[in-house]
Amino acid sequence: MFISPFVVTILVTLISGIFSKSVELTFELPDSAVECFYQEIEKNTSASLEYQVITGGQNDVDVKVEGPNKQIIYQQQKMQYDSHQFTALQTGVYKVCFSNEFSTFSHKLVYMELNVGPEQPLPGVGDHATVLTQLETSAEEIHSALNRIIDHQTHHRLREAQSRKRAEDLNEKVFWWSMGETLAIVCVAFAQVMVLKNFFSDRPTLYNRM
Repeated sequence: MFISPFVVTILVTLISGIFSKSVELTFELPDSAVECFYQEIEKNTSASLEYQVITGGQNDVDVKVEGPNKQIIYQQQKMQYDSHQFTALQTGVYKVCFSNEFSTFSHKLVYMELNVGPEQPLPGVGDHATVLTQLETSAEEIHSALNRIIDHQTHHRLREAQSRKRAEDLNEKVFWWSMGETLAIVCVAFAQVMVLKNFFSDRPTLYNRM
């Protein structure tokens, strides 16, 4: 079977993205469910985990990080957000699990970022045997500033998503409360009309009967 070079390029790009050492994603965690993610980490390699529950219930979730031998590296219960850094003591597959088993009716929307190893330098910067030039130093500073901007944008997007969800929930509650008040007003008005109608209705009296 012949595969075009263009398709091969796309596949290589996707595979390199899947196995990259930096994972950032947002996923839905159903009620009474557990979602686990696996990452192979070399020995003595530093890693950092950052997560935040965007929406759902009380915005909390159980988190656990396990090593290759099932040893517990990090474990928290009913956390809204947190970050944790650790160093791999041995080479193997590490597991990050998010649990919503304590919730029976509300699903969660969770943001997770897992960084493994130090950040890769700009191309050509790490191969220098001499002092960096002013242009290369400026490029390195701009690169660091852009990374900080990306982090700030991510946190702002998360806060915006939380605020939007709260606004939508509040709008829904106000809508249903307004509908209930409208229905109550209509019922009271109908009852008042019926009472007033009975006051002014013509009823036969004993004198008229005689």
